[in-house]
Amino acid sequence: MKWAAALICLAATASAEGFLPTYQVTEVSADDVLNIRAEPDPQADIVGTYDPYVQHIEVLRTSPDGMWGLVGVAEQNGWTAMRFLEEMQHPADSILRPLHCFGTEPFWSLELFLRGDAYHAFGDTRRTLTQVSERLASNGAIAVFEEGPSLTRTLIVERGYCDDGMRDREFGMRATLFNDTPDGSTVQSGCCTGDASR
Repeated sequence: MKWAAALICLAATASAEGFLPTYQVTEVSADDVLNIRAEPDPQADIVGTYDPYVQHIEVLRTSPDGMWGLVGVAEQNGWTAMRFLEEMQHPADSILRPLHCFGTEPFWSLELFLRGDAYHAFGDTRRTLTQVSERLASNGAIAVFEEGPSLTRTLIVERGYCDDGMRDREFGMRATLFNDTPDGSTVQSGCCTGDASR
């Protein structure tokens, strides 16, 4: 019943608001970097950097004054100055790409790119997927993929807090992956990000 309810909810409306906005670095000179700091403070420790022109930076939320954005960096989160970030434009009527969804126990990943999609499980080869449908919602999306003639993977992405249990890092989207085969079905859960620094 929960599975059916999620499908109904996510198919209810189409909106670009279902995904977190992504940004690109702007107004940083070619010989400089944009710092990522431990706190929204220009004096806080530097925990990472962005090179000039880096794209697909996912901002989970901003500081109360709107000057800093919380981003992901390696195994943690940090804050970077919003004045050096410019929001990227994505098609309002299609699922966010690139999008990386992944989980643990067992390890799996489903990656959506502009030129194709793929699924990978720990200890197995990377498998090409063919997307057959998608629906957008105000809080996420659902997409169906075929992997050969007898395996269907249905991905539900929902906007909200997520952690992968392996890193001290927060993500902004949750994933549920339903794998359907003639021999039975499985459900995997995890997180998603549109971030280049995942």
